[in-house]
Amino acid sequence: MRADLLRAGSVKRKGNTLTTVHAKGSARSALPESAERGELAADRALQVVLASLEDSKAEDIVTIDIVGKSALGDYMVVASGRSNRHVMAICDHLITDLKDEGLGSARIEGLEAGDWVLIDTGDIIVHVFRPEIREFYNIERMWAAPDLEEGTLH
Repeated sequence: MRADLLRAGSVKRKGNTLTTVHAKGSARSALPESAERGELAADRALQVVLASLEDSKAEDIVTIDIVGKSALGDYMVVASGRSNRHVMAICDHLITDLKDEGLGSARIEGLEAGDWVLIDTGDIIVHVFRPEIREFYNIERMWAAPDLEEGTLH
């Protein structure tokens, strides 16, 4: 019976179903065809994000270039809203703008509370905070640390 389940592509273990999908033919790469094309896509997404944040009256907008510092994305954008409602409104507007521009597959965390919302578009990671929460975590400072080369610390 286990062999039949394996052939069907689904195995059940302790309540969790694991599924394997097999595609026929050659798989297309999800990566950009060239680095230049990827940079253009990231720059376009950044412009959409910044325009949306400014349109929503987000405050203290900071853009951090994380190319070469992290595999998480190309840019990190940090902004503040005046209250939980303002943070949620900024993020709702941003999500709508991303979808309207064809960039709508963002992952979103924290929208229900409105203290700190993270929106990950793939190329751009956006953090929208209430001012007190932003000050407490101070993530800009962490990412603004100078690059340390090997052998410089003794």
